[in-house]
Amino acid sequence: MSKLGCSSRLVVILSIVILALALASFTFGPIGAKLFGIQVPSVLQISKPHVSLPSEPIFHVGGFKITNTLISSWVTIILLCTLFYFATRKMKEVPGRFQAFAELTVGGIYNTIRDITGEKYARTFFPIVATIFIYVFTNAILALVPLWGTWGPIEEIHEGSHTATIIVPFLRAANTDVNLTLSIALISFCFIEFLGFSKAGTANYLDSFFHFRALGKSFTELFKGHVKAFISGLAFCFINIYVGLLEILSHLIRIVSFTFRLFGNMTAGEILIGVMTFLVALVIPSIFYGFETLFGILQALIFAGLTLVFGLMSLAPHQEEGAEEH
Repeated sequence: MSKLGCSSRLVVILSIVILALALASFTFGPIGAKLFGIQVPSVLQISKPHVSLPSEPIFHVGGFKITNTLISSWVTIILLCTLFYFATRKMKEVPGRFQAFAELTVGGIYNTIRDITGEKYARTFFPIVATIFIYVFTNAILALVPLWGTWGPIEEIHEGSHTATIIVPFLRAANTDVNLTLSIALISFCFIEFLGFSKAGTANYLDSFFHFRALGKSFTELFKGHVKAFISGLAFCFINIYVGLLEILSHLIRIVSFTFRLFGNMTAGEILIGVMTFLVALVIPSIFYGFETLFGILQALIFAGLTLVFGLMSLAPHQEEGAEEH
């Protein structure tokens, strides 16, 4: 029998097995049990997913709560530090496995940033953008590991007249904690604004919001006796101040946008996987695991990419000033 024939037969067998598992999972799941009136054995029963938006505290240190998402965040940091330590402790001209992985990751991110910002600002943006991307992405990937969300003490909760048994996991996806996403958003916001003030200068950066120089020019017109030019200039100055206040508000709204975009997408993904596992325990949830991997990459790219774009926008007054002087 040819190798091609064996491969085809293996594919057919695997397809049949996967289809059989999916059908059995559907039949003995809550939907199939209702449709066909089947009494599902207890060993095949899966408890209903319990949705809890706040992260659950695992233990306390003094008056400080240590939550399962905080522990997951620590695991991510320890994992990344360990990986990059072993990747860089013995650097070689011909890289080994870990060193090649680290060089590919860091080099790829740096080259992408350099292509967008140019060599002048690549090193300025690289630390914060790379850290956000790697950290958010690693959090998303670790959330798909079976230990996350499934390992922990069992507790009973009362929902009206019903009592439900739930698992309080020791580890829960860090990106599903709004406190964590808010902290990353605040770091990104502070970096962007610090960059604007430090590179452009306080006066130039504030002038990019309110255009105070136009106010000075309008008073110059008044001293020259051009009353109409002064009045029109003053009117535009009030408009610029209003627009500047709106611009400041838009900068503050970025914090909310960054926070809830990541939190909402990651929490929705966690709930979706939990619901699909409850309804059809085998095969089908694997498809959504693939989707969540893709969404994890996208969310990390969006968060890091917006930090990069907004950071470049904050440098606009500095770049314009340099262009005028040149």
